[in-house]
Amino acid sequence: MVENWQRAGFGVYIHWPFCEAKCPYCDFNSHVVSEIDQEAWANAYISEITRSYQVTSNKKLSTIFFGGGTPSLMSAETVNKIIYHIQSLWKLSDNLEVTLEANPSSVETSKFSEYKSAGINRVSIGVQSLDNSSLRYLGRLHSAEDALRAINVAKSTFERVSFDLIYSRQNQTVREWEAELLYALSLGINHMSLYQLTIEHGTVFGDRLKIGKLHGLPSDDKSADMYNVTQDIMEAHNLPQYEISNHASPGEASEHNLIYWRGGDYVGIGPGAHGRYYENKQRRATVKTKDPNSWLIQVQKQGHGEETNLSVSNSDEALEYLLMAARLSEGIDLKFLESLDLNAINYKKLNDLSKAKFLYTSTNNKRLFIAPIGRAILNSILAELIS
Repeated sequence: MVENWQRAGFGVYIHWPFCEAKCPYCDFNSHVVSEIDQEAWANAYISEITRSYQVTSNKKLSTIFFGGGTPSLMSAETVNKIIYHIQSLWKLSDNLEVTLEANPSSVETSKFSEYKSAGINRVSIGVQSLDNSSLRYLGRLHSAEDALRAINVAKSTFERVSFDLIYSRQNQTVREWEAELLYALSLGINHMSLYQLTIEHGTVFGDRLKIGKLHGLPSDDKSADMYNVTQDIMEAHNLPQYEISNHASPGEASEHNLIYWRGGDYVGIGPGAHGRYYENKQRRATVKTKDPNSWLIQVQKQGHGEETNLSVSNSDEALEYLLMAARLSEGIDLKFLESLDLNAINYKKLNDLSKAKFLYTSTNNKRLFIAPIGRAILNSILAELIS
């Protein structure tokens, strides 16, 4: 019998919770501090990694991902210690993907060669915009010139490079976004993450919106136009959508993120990190203590920072898989979904949505796909589809 990690992969996620500044749109677990004891943090990560290995030692590791926060604030020595320890424990895939998220500042970019020597083989750069006024509005500390420099240094250092852009920004027109995207494509990158700006509760932007101080947000129709333009342009440049917000040339998709979307196994290391993995044929869901100082103290005392470790029912796993896999262009594996819960999908609604051309199944009825017109309203489609 094929185990879940063999079906959909196994990865390790490392959460670095520190940033130079908190962006007004960000609701991630990130914090601004004046000093970081890199050695203490490296040792804590190593302790928690060892604990995670004890319950996942039978799996072969295919990806490592350093996310945050701003992982490019980590010293190369810290990154090297973590990667070395991980590689000394698990069996490794022949094509181990090791990604680090980076900001485009010159200080961080100067460490790219050191990161490569430490074992990083893919970087994802948080560009967010190639327009200086938009970068200021988004609370970013780098300039468009910094971003271009970082992309060029990354391309000369790593074989695999990705960067993020945010659209549907305040007062942005469809034509402006189209021009920015075409310019971004001229930089010759083979993976791009393109996100619509969403205003999250508890962020600075969320607070401004609540008191009527966030003006110029695009209408739903304009945002939909920007989304459609994005798909047309990326398809025409051979970077098709493989997930709602992610585009890549063939063979360049993020293997780590595919583990999430395919319902694979992964352990989360660091403050606030989540994990999902099978242990003795039981799906586990873990969450680590969110506050960085509390997590560090907890790990130093007991070797791990787990706040919760719960079993996941088959029906809950089916729901999680459905919500995640629906985002993928490769579609939903109906056989796997039904092996978890035969009633996960409302099949009457499925037929109605199929007739309306919002989704379709493969000729052998083994996979379910959200049609392009359905992806733009995915949350509404899922609300109908879920039993």
